[in-house]
Amino acid sequence: MSITAVNTRNQLRGTVIHIRRGSVVSEVEIETSSGIISAVVSTSSVDRLPLREGDTALALIKATDVLVARLD
Repeated sequence: MSITAVNTRNQLRGTVIHIRRGSVVSEVEIETSSGIISAVVSTSSVDRLPLREGDTALALIKATDVLVARLD
């Protein structure tokens, strides 16, 4: 299966650098040109993809909230 179109504008291509597997959820770290993106996804999704360290991946970001912090 391949994605032919998606409506998400915030897409970052990168490489899976680490997967911390849990029994229910796992943390996936993707190194992109903008930095490291970390996502918590179900472990069954990691297995279904199947994601491995070193794989090329696409981080699709669709957020309803954006937090802003003041920097000094």
